Amino acid sequence: MDFQNLIERKRARFDELEREIGDPALFENRKRAQEIMREHSATKHFLALATELDTARRQLEDNRELATADDAEMAQMAKDEIPELEKRLTELERDFQIALLPPDENENRDAIVEIRAGTGGSEAAIFASDLYRMYTRYAEATGLKIEDLESSPSELGGLREAIFKVSGESVFRRLKFESGVHRVQRVPATEAQGRIHTSTATVAVLPEAEDVDLDLKPEDLRIEVCRAGGPGGQGVNTTDSAVQVMHIPTGRIVRCQDGRSQQKNKEKALSIMRARLLEDKQREEEAKYSAHRKTQIGSGGREEKVRTYNFPQNRITDHRIGLTLYNLDRVIEGDLGEMIGALQTADLQERLQDSALTA
Repeated sequence: MDFQNLIERKRARFDELEREIGDPALFENRKRAQEIMREHSATKHFLALATELDTARRQLEDNRELATADDAEMAQMAKDEIPELEKRLTELERDFQIALLPPDENENRDAIVEIRAGTGGSEAAIFASDLYRMYTRYAEATGLKIEDLESSPSELGGLREAIFKVSGESVFRRLKFESGVHRVQRVPATEAQGRIHTSTATVAVLPEAEDVDLDLKPEDLRIEVCRAGGPGGQGVNTTDSAVQVMHIPTGRIVRCQDGRSQQKNKEKALSIMRARLLEDKQREEEAKYSAHRKTQIGSGGREEKVRTYNFPQNRITDHRIGLTLYNLDRVIEGDLGEMIGALQTADLQERLQDSALTA
């Protein structure tokens, strides 16, 4: 396919964007400025790829021509370089195809992750705690930062709920496919007869909302301060630091009490509220689009069973892409790279296919 006309249009658009960025008035509108800067970065990347791809094609063509030269030594050198040039060209063509896809404005955002114990009683809460530890270990290993926002411990050392923020490079792109129902099959420590139990926990990964994403009006919020309760020592029980935020139009409620600072708890609660409202807004938009596109990866909905962790067989299966790995012992310790990479690849292939069908 000849992309020359598209490349020329992108060059013209890049010049327009350069002029807009050079206008100080642009930054008076923060949302517009962010959109322009994002488009400028993506267009610049696209044009750089196009140039690199053209150079690689010329190099391969030149080497193939030199490989038939009369100079035997020169011909052999050219032949030896051809496999590496072909590999590089394939990689660049794939990167170029990716650059053609519509950008996902959420991919480079930080994420708010919510884990909740599902069916299975105390074992579900222990599994929720295991998932929290798994994501924490993954973050540590990949240079991401974890900030705890809210948690609710269970009686046997598990977690009924854990909400935390993950920040760093391309966080949402890495973690977005973790959303859904996670199922565990194992013998609980409390099981006297050695029977395998099945429990679940739900994971929701939300892109962190920015102030410009939605207008959170003060009159739409009811903020209440109350005494914190539950496990956590006497400090958490003696300060009026817990904050509950209600979004009146939707009835959504967020409560934060982990920190002793009332202001910090308020900030955390508002951050969670923004992320949930943004998720609602995006789901409404995606619902219109999903009627025309059946996704292999799935919607990432909280109700969708996405993965099974089978401890007796050291097996982990992602049901969306049919991938089974026998390294559960490593995955539960945070070694999620292979699983996340496979999900990203499957999603990319689907998007490329969908792009080709609609082109």
